[in-house]
Amino acid sequence: MGTGEPHSVREFMEAAFPYMNLDWQDYVEIDYAYFRPTEFVALKADSSKAKRELGWAPKVSFKDLVKIMLDADLEAAGLSSPGEGRKIISDKGLAWNEHR
Repeated sequence: MGTGEPHSVREFMEAAFPYMNLDWQDYVEIDYAYFRPTEFVALKADSSKAKRELGWAPKVSFKDLVKIMLDADLEAAGLSSPGEGRKIISDKGLAWNEHR
């Protein structure tokens, strides 16, 4: 399942690093030797059948999902998280899945 919105790795970094009060450009180095412009394929989920047959629609935005992912990974590593991802899950009436 997915939102049908394509997002780049850069967009993910631009959402993730500020959540941790970091600048991704201080930590990430881009090596253009690995870019393959002739093989570019835009990948995005097609959830049209789930929407049509089940009435399903995404409840979480891309930026909220990044916060949820970071909180979950930090907590799974035994670190404290900012907690916004956990709050998003709670506010939407969803369950936080504990990693053990």
